[in-house]
Amino acid sequence: MTTATKLKLNTMLGNYPITKPLKSGAVGSELVDFDFAEVKVANNLFKQVVRDAKYDVAELAIVTYLQAKAYGKPYVLVPAVIVSRGQHHTIAYNPERGALKPSELEGKRVGVRAYTVTTGTWVRGILASDHGVDINKVGWVTFEDPHVAEYRDPDIVKRAPQGKELAQMLLDGEVAAGIVGDKLPDPKLKHLIPDADAAAASWAKRHHGVPINHMVVVRQELSRSRPDVVKDIFRQLHASKQAAGLPDGGELDPYRFGVEACRPILEIIIDFCHQQKLIPRRMSVDELFDDTTRTLAAA
Repeated sequence: MTTATKLKLNTMLGNYPITKPLKSGAVGSELVDFDFAEVKVANNLFKQVVRDAKYDVAELAIVTYLQAKAYGKPYVLVPAVIVSRGQHHTIAYNPERGALKPSELEGKRVGVRAYTVTTGTWVRGILASDHGVDINKVGWVTFEDPHVAEYRDPDIVKRAPQGKELAQMLLDGEVAAGIVGDKLPDPKLKHLIPDADAAAASWAKRHHGVPINHMVVVRQELSRSRPDVVKDIFRQLHASKQAAGLPDGGELDPYRFGVEACRPILEIIIDFCHQQKLIPRRMSVDELFDDTTRTLAAA
């Protein structure tokens, strides 16, 4: 891990506007060199983080981190958000199979890549809290295992038959709706939640923040032994955000830095995870951090 002059850290961060200055070398440090892993889709490497502890510094979906924390994985959260967005547009249905409202999902099957994905967790929480859906009366159809190997899906979750794909199952009417992600995979599909963008904006205002998808984690041992390095990692991440020209600060800033800035949204996703049996107990926001990362705040 060490060199004569700098600490070299095995690092996995996706390619986004917020990370580009850091990954290009436009933002640097006298303490740290990052050895960046080749990344096409960051979530494809999340299993390497939580199953193999492969990286010193990594991007991780917040629900994956909460589960990793519950199962004692050797990482601590850094209060730096690098992916967040409204979630209302990510669930779709096929209108050719008939009209469908969010409140009508009980007793129906809904597809999602994995039950534990962060987008799915946000959507289920929104359906329950804003549309009165009892998510335990929905049949959840999945296609992948959880990132954290120790976790077992609840009984309301069933695996799709081998070879099935979510988009085609939606088109064929094998599922009533599907959590498909940022873009609709077929032009025949339609957003399930009406006026999804406006609904997402309203949700963010009511809840004082944009839903968090991915944050940064560091190896616990690194945080304990080199708090100066972890503080410098945080500084560089924030400098990268600023160098990218992204809005910095404010209640609806999608890229929040600091525990207090992240707290309102972290409290909600912790509640959603506990309600959905993704974690065995409701954690506090403060216990997601350690003595080093809990004090970090944007200058």
